[in-house]
Amino acid sequence: MLHQLVLLVAFVLGQNPHQAGHQSTVMGFDQNLTAHHFLLYKDGGAIDIAVKDAANTKDRDGIRAHLPHIAKMFSEGNFDVPMLVHETGNVPGVKALAAAKGKVRYTYAETPKGGRVDIVTTDAGALAALHEFLRYQIREHHTGDSTAIIKRGQ
Repeated sequence: MLHQLVLLVAFVLGQNPHQAGHQSTVMGFDQNLTAHHFLLYKDGGAIDIAVKDAANTKDRDGIRAHLPHIAKMFSEGNFDVPMLVHETGNVPGVKALAAAKGKVRYTYAETPKGGRVDIVTTDAGALAALHEFLRYQIREHHTGDSTAIIKRGQ
């Protein structure tokens, strides 16, 4: 079980920062052929993973096969994945998100080049924790995503 969780961690949140530069395929999904994005919205946020080349259906299908599991785990208050990826028990925001699991909705959506986990909450504390979590992911994974909070759909 732990081995599967570690593989899932590497898949969902990108290549382990300690292994940057190494080509790896995890769970049918090549980290170097995909782009990970973390988006902050006024009502929550999103985790988006897409293939860089639209013709890469193998990795696109791998994304689509695994992101629903992340939505389910997070919905249950299980944030072990980011803590394992970053080799820390203190990923910002996860304790508050786990405690607020009934106040946050995580929904998987298929995208043309992969998939996305949409995250929505009306709870101010959960929203603050989510934005803290997403900003941490942006920094750790060097995505270049904006840390500004915008209206969903902009």
